[in-house]
Amino acid sequence: MTVNTLNDLFIETLKDLYYVEKKLVKTLPKMAQKASSDELKEAIESHLGETETHVRRLEQVFELLDQKASGKTCEAIEGLIREAEEVMGEIADEQTLDAAIISSAQTVEHYEIARYGTLACWAAEIGNSEVAELLEQTLEEEKAADEKLSEIAEDAVSQRAAA
Repeated sequence: MTVNTLNDLFIETLKDLYYVEKKLVKTLPKMAQKASSDELKEAIESHLGETETHVRRLEQVFELLDQKASGKTCEAIEGLIREAEEVMGEIADEQTLDAAIISSAQTVEHYEIARYGTLACWAAEIGNSEVAELLEQTLEEEKAADEKLSEIAEDAVSQRAAA
């Protein structure tokens, strides 16, 4: 698709994000399985449920825009997941592996936060407040997931320091 307007760019970026969320629905269970910390496993599994909701919410956004819900390959997420799988495959120590999982998950969260923030802003600029509201709702959930991962990481560091 040729991008000539902000609306065109919005739709293309929306497709990118739809691909990301659908990819994460497949990837998060693998990350949870590799995690040794119960708290980390639970956080990832909980976010998987949210991610499934994000997919449905994006489908709702496409519907509101009279667009077919479709994704377009996101090379950024493909690279981040490939890097995460590579790193996780090289680490034997459970605590270090959990730290790597948190780092990889937060990198993805930050990508999503940037995308959702941009899309919510553009939706408002285009004049679609209902779409902006849906995107902002997901943005807040992504920020909360990132904060939870930070808490888990900080708790783990504190526990290791106390040992």
